[in-house]
Amino acid sequence: MLQEPLTLYKLIILYILKRASLPLSKTRICNFILDKGYTNYIILNQAIGELIDAGMIAPQSINERTHFSLTEEGAQTLSFFQTQISDVTKEEINTYLKENKLELLSEVSVTANYDRSSNGEYEAHLLAKEKGIPLVEINLSVPSEQTASSICKNWREKNEEVYQYLVEKLF
Repeated sequence: MLQEPLTLYKLIILYILKRASLPLSKTRICNFILDKGYTNYIILNQAIGELIDAGMIAPQSINERTHFSLTEEGAQTLSFFQTQISDVTKEEINTYLKENKLELLSEVSVTANYDRSSNGEYEAHLLAKEKGIPLVEINLSVPSEQTASSICKNWREKNEEVYQYLVEKLF
Protein backbone atom coordinates (compact mmCIF):
# COMPACT_ATOMS: atom_id res chain seq x y z
CA MET A 1 0.00 0.00 0.00
CA LEU A 2 1.21 3.50 -0.76
CA GLN A 3 2.23 5.67 2.15
CA GLU A 4 0.92 8.92 0.71
CA PRO A 5 -1.09 10.18 -2.27
CA LEU A 6 1.91 12.18 -3.54
CA THR A 7 3.66 8.90 -4.29
CA LEU A 8 0.70 7.78 -6.40
CA TYR A 9 0.77 11.04 -8.40
CA LYS A 10 4.46 10.53 -9.08
CA LEU A 11 3.81 6.99 -10.28
CA ILE A 12 1.02 8.24 -12.55
CA ILE A 13 3.40 10.78 -14.11
CA LEU A 14 6.05 8.10 -14.63
CA TYR A 15 3.46 5.77 -16.17
CA ILE A 16 2.19 8.47 -18.55
CA LEU A 17 5.74 9.16 -19.74
CA LYS A 18 6.55 5.47 -20.15
CA ARG A 19 3.40 4.75 -22.15
CA ALA A 20 3.82 7.86 -24.31
CA SER A 21 7.40 6.85 -25.18
CA LEU A 22 8.14 10.44 -26.22
CA PRO A 23 8.61 13.67 -24.30
CA LEU A 24 5.34 15.19 -23.10
CA SER A 25 4.76 18.83 -22.33
CA LYS A 26 4.11 19.83 -18.76
CA THR A 27 0.82 21.26 -19.97
CA ARG A 28 -0.30 17.88 -21.36
CA ILE A 29 0.60 16.05 -18.16
CA CYS A 30 -1.08 18.64 -15.97
CA ASN A 31 -4.21 18.82 -18.11
CA PHE A 32 -4.69 15.06 -18.00
CA ILE A 33 -4.17 14.73 -14.25
CA LEU A 34 -6.17 17.82 -13.35
CA ASP A 35 -9.04 17.00 -15.75
CA LYS A 36 -9.35 13.56 -14.15
CA GLY A 37 -9.46 15.21 -10.72
CA TYR A 38 -6.59 13.19 -9.29
CA THR A 39 -5.08 16.16 -7.47
CA ASN A 40 -4.68 19.93 -7.55
CA TYR A 41 -2.11 22.04 -9.40
CA ILE A 42 0.06 22.80 -6.37
CA ILE A 43 0.50 19.16 -5.36
CA LEU A 44 1.03 18.15 -8.99
CA ASN A 45 3.85 20.69 -9.35
CA GLN A 46 5.37 19.38 -6.13
CA ALA A 47 5.29 15.83 -7.53
CA ILE A 48 6.91 16.96 -10.79
CA GLY A 49 9.59 18.91 -8.91
CA GLU A 50 10.43 15.93 -6.72
CA LEU A 51 10.64 13.63 -9.75
CA ILE A 52 13.06 16.05 -11.43
CA ASP A 53 15.15 16.35 -8.25
CA ALA A 54 15.29 12.55 -7.93
CA GLY A 55 16.42 12.23 -11.54
CA MET A 56 13.38 10.19 -12.55
CA ILE A 57 12.20 12.59 -15.23
CA ALA A 58 14.27 14.94 -17.35
CA PRO A 59 13.01 18.35 -18.46
CA GLN A 60 13.88 19.76 -21.86
CA SER A 61 12.72 22.78 -23.80
CA ILE A 62 10.89 22.04 -27.04
CA ASN A 63 9.21 24.89 -28.89
CA GLU A 64 9.60 27.18 -25.88
CA ARG A 65 7.69 24.73 -23.65
CA THR A 66 8.95 22.42 -20.97
CA HIS A 67 8.66 18.75 -21.92
CA PHE A 68 9.53 15.76 -19.77
CA SER A 69 10.94 12.38 -20.61
CA LEU A 70 11.36 9.31 -18.45
CA THR A 71 14.91 8.59 -17.30
CA GLU A 72 16.38 5.15 -16.68
CA GLU A 73 15.93 5.71 -12.92
CA GLY A 74 12.28 6.62 -13.45
CA ALA A 75 11.64 3.55 -15.59
CA GLN A 76 13.28 1.31 -13.02
CA THR A 77 11.25 2.82 -10.18
CA LEU A 78 8.05 2.43 -12.16
CA SER A 79 8.81 -1.22 -12.87
CA PHE A 80 8.92 -1.88 -9.12
CA PHE A 81 5.77 0.04 -8.18
CA GLN A 82 3.45 0.29 -11.18
CA THR A 83 1.13 -2.29 -9.62
CA GLN A 84 0.19 0.47 -7.17
CA ILE A 85 -1.60 2.30 -10.01
CA SER A 86 -5.15 1.06 -10.46
CA ASP A 87 -6.17 -0.66 -13.68
CA VAL A 88 -8.82 2.03 -14.20
CA THR A 89 -6.20 4.79 -14.05
CA LYS A 90 -3.92 2.89 -16.41
CA GLU A 91 -6.77 2.47 -18.88
CA GLU A 92 -7.61 6.20 -18.68
CA ILE A 93 -3.99 7.03 -19.45
CA ASN A 94 -3.80 4.56 -22.33
CA THR A 95 -7.04 5.90 -23.81
CA TYR A 96 -5.87 9.51 -23.49
CA LEU A 97 -2.56 8.74 -25.23
CA LYS A 98 -4.27 6.81 -28.01
CA GLU A 99 -6.87 9.54 -28.64
CA ASN A 100 -4.24 12.31 -28.67
CA LYS A 101 -1.40 10.47 -30.39
CA LEU A 102 -1.15 12.72 -33.46
CA GLU A 103 -1.20 15.93 -31.44
CA LEU A 104 1.42 14.59 -29.05
CA LEU A 105 3.68 13.51 -31.91
CA SER A 106 3.30 16.89 -33.58
CA GLU A 107 4.43 18.70 -30.44
CA VAL A 108 7.84 17.02 -30.52
CA SER A 109 8.20 16.28 -34.24
CA VAL A 110 8.28 19.91 -35.31
CA THR A 111 10.64 22.07 -33.31
CA ALA A 112 11.77 25.64 -33.63
CA ASN A 113 13.94 27.67 -31.31
CA TYR A 114 16.53 30.39 -31.57
CA ASP A 115 19.50 31.73 -29.70
CA ARG A 116 21.98 34.55 -29.96
CA SER A 117 25.16 33.65 -31.79
CA SER A 118 28.66 34.83 -30.91
CA ASN A 119 28.60 37.46 -33.67
CA GLY A 120 25.54 39.17 -32.13
CA GLU A 121 23.03 37.89 -34.64
CA TYR A 122 20.32 35.34 -33.91
CA GLU A 123 20.18 31.82 -35.21
CA ALA A 124 16.84 30.08 -35.76
CA HIS A 125 17.00 26.28 -35.54
CA LEU A 126 14.14 24.57 -37.39
CA LEU A 127 13.53 20.83 -37.45
CA ALA A 128 10.79 18.51 -38.71
CA LYS A 129 10.93 14.78 -37.95
CA GLU A 130 8.82 11.81 -38.88
CA LYS A 131 9.02 8.66 -36.76
CA GLY A 132 12.08 10.14 -35.08
CA ILE A 133 13.97 10.61 -38.36
CA PRO A 134 14.79 14.19 -39.40
CA LEU A 135 13.06 15.17 -42.64
CA VAL A 136 14.44 18.68 -42.80
CA GLU A 137 16.70 20.72 -40.56
CA ILE A 138 17.36 24.38 -41.24
CA ASN A 139 19.55 26.89 -39.40
CA LEU A 140 19.01 30.51 -40.36
CA SER A 141 21.12 33.42 -39.22
CA VAL A 142 19.08 36.62 -38.91
CA PRO A 143 19.87 40.12 -37.59
CA SER A 144 17.19 40.50 -34.90
CA GLU A 145 15.49 38.54 -32.16
CA GLN A 146 12.09 39.62 -33.48
CA THR A 147 12.87 38.08 -36.89
CA ALA A 148 14.13 34.86 -35.31
CA SER A 149 11.01 34.61 -33.16
CA SER A 150 8.77 35.20 -36.17
CA ILE A 151 10.59 32.54 -38.20
CA CYS A 152 10.13 30.01 -35.39
CA LYS A 153 6.42 30.79 -35.07
CA ASN A 154 5.88 30.51 -38.81
CA TRP A 155 7.85 27.24 -38.98
CA ARG A 156 5.48 25.62 -36.50
CA GLU A 157 2.54 26.65 -38.68
CA LYS A 158 4.02 26.23 -42.18
CA ASN A 159 6.66 23.51 -41.94
CA GLU A 160 4.78 21.13 -44.24
CA GLU A 161 4.47 23.78 -46.94
CA VAL A 162 8.17 24.66 -46.67
CA TYR A 163 9.18 20.99 -46.82
CA GLN A 164 7.00 20.39 -49.87
CA TYR A 165 8.41 23.50 -51.58
CA LEU A 166 11.99 22.34 -50.99
CA VAL A 167 11.26 18.86 -52.30
CA GLU A 168 9.60 20.26 -55.43
CA LYS A 169 12.44 22.71 -56.13
CA LEU A 170 15.32 20.39 -55.36
CA PHE A 171 14.15 17.15 -57.00
